[in-house]
Parts: sequence; C-alpha cells; structure tokens
Amino acid sequence: MAKKGKSGRRARSEESELHERRKYGFFWYDWIWKVLRPVLVFAASFVIVCGLVYTAWTKVDGMFFAPVDRQDTTVQAFEVKSGSSLSTVSANLEAAGLIHNHTVFKYMADFMGTGQKIQSGHYQLSRSMSATEILDQLISGDGRPLTTSITIIPGWTVEDVAAYLVTQGVLRDKEEFLSLCRTGEAYSGYYFIEEILAESDAGDRRYALEGYLSPNTYEIYTDSSADAIIKRLLSQTEAAYLIGYDERAQELGMTMDEVFTLASMIEKEAKKGDFAKVSAVFHNRLKQNMTLGSDVTVKYVSGSQKMALGDSDLAVDSPYNTYTHKGLPVGPICNPSMDAVVAALYPDEQYVAQKYLYFCSTDPSSGALHFSKTLEEHEAAVAMYRPLWEEYDRSRGLE
Repeated sequence: MAKKGKSGRRARSEESELHERRKYGFFWYDWIWKVLRPVLVFAASFVIVCGLVYTAWTKVDGMFFAPVDRQDTTVQAFEVKSGSSLSTVSANLEAAGLIHNHTVFKYMADFMGTGQKIQSGHYQLSRSMSATEILDQLISGDGRPLTTSITIIPGWTVEDVAAYLVTQGVLRDKEEFLSLCRTGEAYSGYYFIEEILAESDAGDRRYALEGYLSPNTYEIYTDSSADAIIKRLLSQTEAAYLIGYDERAQELGMTMDEVFTLASMIEKEAKKGDFAKVSAVFHNRLKQNMTLGSDVTVKYVSGSQKMALGDSDLAVDSPYNTYTHKGLPVGPICNPSMDAVVAALYPDEQYVAQKYLYFCSTDPSSGALHFSKTLEEHEAAVAMYRPLWEEYDRSRGLE
C-alpha cells in the first residue's frame, strides 16, 4: 500500500509539472517556434512579393524592352544621321519596327546616362535584338571612324575629285557632287563664285566651280555631305587667295577668275619647275593677241589623253579650245595648286623680256619642255620631238 501511494504522489507531481509547463510555455520547442514563425512569415511574404515583381517585370519587359521578335534575325540597315537627337533616333527605331516604344527607349537611355553617347553612322540591326542591345550598339558605333583624310591632287578636274570621293567611300555616288559643281548656284555666297555666275558666258562652262576646289589634304567627317565637302574646298580657296594676289591681278589687268583659268592651264602643261616660264609664254601671247594654242584646253573638252593631237582634235568647236578662240578659255580646266596661281601672277621676268612665245614637250615621261622664241624654232622642235610623242601614245594604246 505504501508503494502505491508513493507512485500516485509521483504521478500527481508529474501531472502538476506538465500543467505548469503548459501554463507558462516551458516546452523546449516553444521558443524555437516563436523565433521561426516571423522568419517564415517574412520569407513567405518575400517570395510572394518577388513573384509579383517578377511577373510584373516580365510583362513590362515583354511590352517595352524585350526583342520585338526573337525569331526574326533578318539584318536591317538603320542610319543615325549626324546631329540627330535622341528623340529622333528613338522615333526612327520604332518606325523601323526595331523597338516597342520610342518614349520608353528614350527614357531608358536618359536614365542610363547614355542618351548623348549615341554615335552617327550606318548600323546593321535586327528585330531579335533587345532595346538594351540596340542601345549598346548605337553607343559603340558602327565600326567606322568618325573622320577620314582626303587629298585633292593639283590638276584634278571636278570629275576627278568626284570619282575619288566615291572610291574613298566618302560619297555613295558622284551625281549630287557634279550637279552642285555644275551650276554653282548654291555657293553664290563666295564672292569669286558670285562674280563667275554674273558673267554673260557663265552658262558655257562645263562646271561653274571648276578651278576652285582647292587641292590640299583635309580631315573630314566620314558622313560629310557633298555640299559640306564643296564648301570646305571653296573656303580653302578663299583663305589661300591672299589680298596681295588680288592686288597683283589688278596690276596685270586680270580678274581672279582669269588668274585661276591661266593657272589651270599652267598646272596641266608643266611641272612645278617650269610653271613661271610657261606663264611667261602665255602672258607674251596674250599681249600680242595670239591664240594660246594650248593642247590641254582641247583635251579638257575631248577627254583625249594623247600627246600627239591631230588636226581633227585641234578643230573641236568649244569655247575652251584655245586654238580656235583667242584669249583665255571660258573658264579653268582643272583645279590648280597655289604654286600655279602664283606663277600666273608672277611669270618669269626673263622669259617675258626675251619674248618667248612657244614651248613643247621633249620627254613625255619626265615632262621636260623646250621653249622657243620664234615659230620656225618651235616647228623644228615639234618635228624633232613628235615621234617621241607618237611612240608614247602607242605604248599606252592611244593611237
């Protein structure tokens, strides 16, 4: 009986202890739950929020930033013209079907601080590119340099310059360039072009701007227009023709256009070392009211590259033909160097004084010239050297 009473007391004691633990929360796992519960609630809430954000972002991304068509990898040409604003570029991208919304694209570029870093150029984009990929491409550029160097060679004609600019990839075609040079009307703001256009025979010129595209080396933007390049060349001519040259031209009774016309003939007829001597011959012939008889003026009209011109070549009907028309041709026949311009203004005084009236080529390869005072001397020189000219033409297939 004693043992049973003892067991009963122990059981009652354990029940009492359990009651106390329950009353005051003394189970060992109670405190863990109290710690974990808010953590689990936060984690669950966080997952739900992330899911909502992800869902929203996926929808927004699909509407505005994702590729317009991930499957369409067709390359599409897109041009950013020089000086284009971010708004213009964005609108053009949307119009080309490359982005979803131009306003969102603009805000994205502004937010990323890259709106002012977009480079002009010609790009290859596709509808499979995202808005950020397109923006990165426009910031990186099209791989072409922003500037390039061009060199205009003395003696080149307007047509030579146009062809060169096309081969250099500066211009896509030469027609706009030639058209602008032909009329010259867009450049009447240059005083020397205005004077040319005011002449009664201005319409007889092949190109109003012939002679005034100053030979030099220039650094230009690769996306320069034909108009911008022409203005650059004309401005160089304006800067290079000094006040002193104009005063000297007036002393000679010549206009600037006459100086450049004579200089263009000198440029085509001789090497630099003989410029002043050739100038003296032309000045002497002008003073005596003789025809200038310059082959290079005929070649400008006919396009012939022969050294030995025949009678039919020399008889071509043109205001540029100095065999059939007295005085200077109607305009320059090429774009001369300033060395040739200076030679036109300052002919060799000794050759002027000794009245040299003729010259001809002695060696087509070197460009060496023979000068004569009389027609008899000149005809003898021509008879001596003409076989060399004819052989030179045959060697180049120009018979």
